[in-house]
Amino acid sequence: MSSALMLDVRAITKTVNTQEGDLEILLPISLSVNAGESVAITGASGSGKSTLLGILAGLDIPSTGEVYLNGNCLTALDEEGRAKVRADNVGFIFQSFQLLPGLTALENVMLPLELRGNKQAKSLAMDFLKHVGLEKRLGHYPQQLSGGEQQRVAIARAFASQPKTLFADEPTGNLDSNTGEKIIDLLFDLNREQGTTLILITHEERLASRCQRRIILAAGAIVSDSNAELGA
Repeated sequence: MSSALMLDVRAITKTVNTQEGDLEILLPISLSVNAGESVAITGASGSGKSTLLGILAGLDIPSTGEVYLNGNCLTALDEEGRAKVRADNVGFIFQSFQLLPGLTALENVMLPLELRGNKQAKSLAMDFLKHVGLEKRLGHYPQQLSGGEQQRVAIARAFASQPKTLFADEPTGNLDSNTGEKIIDLLFDLNREQGTTLILITHEERLASRCQRRIILAAGAIVSDSNAELGA
């Protein structure tokens, strides 16, 4: 596999059992993403976007097919193995922020660094919170922060671990237009600075249009891939 290839997805499907019978959530999907690339996954609700993102990130496994993340075959690993690959390679930003309410902004960013045994957890966390403009809010708890500030803490937390790939699920979905625009700028600034591969789900055109590539899902299948259409 090419060293420039961060994600390699080979004919994955996802089927779940229901009372009415088997439900196909994802039809065979194959795609590859290069290191440092920014990719938007779009499509109507129920098209399979969140299921696909979860599989790409190793949070879920497909019914069939293979997923390679930075050379690691996620589909050949058990949950413990996938968790290690995620810890070494992956960052997450969620629409609902996922901050721990009992920890300050600084502590929320420090926690994943400390869990990985990083001796510079505090200084790194402070640096990234300063980078997102929250150097005066280090001691504030999530409930004392606005939605935009909470999302900036979540972004600082994700990037502080210096992940090779960052997965974002509707990162501006709970934010007003002006705040959302600032969060988008911040995401792509950090994406460029660190060379992080960025894969995100969004309904927002302004966010999707900033990505180098757009993949559109419908009924569990890829119906458009902008890079493919451009002959890339």
